[in-house]
Amino acid sequence: MSNLYFWFFALLGGLLPYWSLYLEGQGFTYLQIATLMATIQLTKIVAPSVWGWLGDRSGQRVRLVRFGAITGSLFFAGVFLEPGFYGLLLVMLAFTFFWNAILPLYEVITLRTLGKRKDKYGKVRLWGSVGFIVAVGLVGAILEYVPIQSLPWLLLPVFAGIAISAFLVPSEQGERKPPAPKGSLKAIVTHPAVVAFFLMNFLLQVSHGAYYTFFSIHLEQHGYGKLSIGLLWSLGVIAEIGLFLVMHRLSRRFSVRQIAIGALALTTIRWVLIAEVTDVLAVLIFAQCLHAASYGALHALSVQYIQGFFGKHHHGQGQALYSGLTFGAGGALGAWMSGFLVDGFSTSAAFWGGAIAMLAAIVIAWRGLRPPPAPAFQAAG
Repeated sequence: MSNLYFWFFALLGGLLPYWSLYLEGQGFTYLQIATLMATIQLTKIVAPSVWGWLGDRSGQRVRLVRFGAITGSLFFAGVFLEPGFYGLLLVMLAFTFFWNAILPLYEVITLRTLGKRKDKYGKVRLWGSVGFIVAVGLVGAILEYVPIQSLPWLLLPVFAGIAISAFLVPSEQGERKPPAPKGSLKAIVTHPAVVAFFLMNFLLQVSHGAYYTFFSIHLEQHGYGKLSIGLLWSLGVIAEIGLFLVMHRLSRRFSVRQIAIGALALTTIRWVLIAEVTDVLAVLIFAQCLHAASYGALHALSVQYIQGFFGKHHHGQGQALYSGLTFGAGGALGAWMSGFLVDGFSTSAAFWGGAIAMLAAIVIAWRGLRPPPAPAFQAAG
């Protein structure tokens, strides 16, 4: 069960820290880089909903995961044609449309496989973090000796790992779910606590736009080498792993709102430190450790929040909405906004924009976030 998480996030580990540097090496402008990086998030607006609906209707989630893995890899091969900005934009849109199908579907498969042992989710999911760390360190070390233009070739073994892992997942029975009560999905998505949950996560991902798009360029501008950049990315994910291991204890001691507000406040501090104290390595290391709050705590909370509110009838669609509205719309908007801020001002300005988005998210969480109506959440990690 952990294999696919490992390879899926290993691909993210090769893409997120270095793809913007690859695009910069190809001669693209900051706005073009922001647009191309935004496609990784943009297709999450539509793709997870389409694939989540197909998964819920057919019950054939494993087959859909396999299809997404193979088709996404084939489209990514278009990168090797070096098609220019608009050609690369089409390649990235096609690749991510299929690739973004994999994770939401697999999250549902994992939680259903765990059954009553949902508190083990964090320990299964942390293998994705391990894959990210391994890829970041390995690719960063290799890029110290080969040109950044070699990056697509370095990612080929990872695509192979994803495809093989997808076919190692046992096939499902293909049972279709019973019809949901009429109007039930609308009642869920219009619930005030659910609206607040999605708004909070939307702003969280808007704030991450600068991080996922320009963090590596920001560090390079301050004199950090590619291996150092990779190690700093890895440090954030190591902190995330530590959080996953103790999340079940935190969820017993603190309420949903307390965890969310605490994590959002730490994320605000993180963006300010990255914006203003980049040259002080010790401070930058501390800021990266706060990734445990800005991604780890809020994602673990969110997965169980969705399960609690959306239930068995709409779990797949709930997971797709979470991915589409937050990582998709929020991440894409954040990437584009950061592109304008970097182009007009500096990379530091983009991180300040993220900090402002976090202040708004804190207000929303404080006023509107409530626990989900499922006791399983309290034992979840």
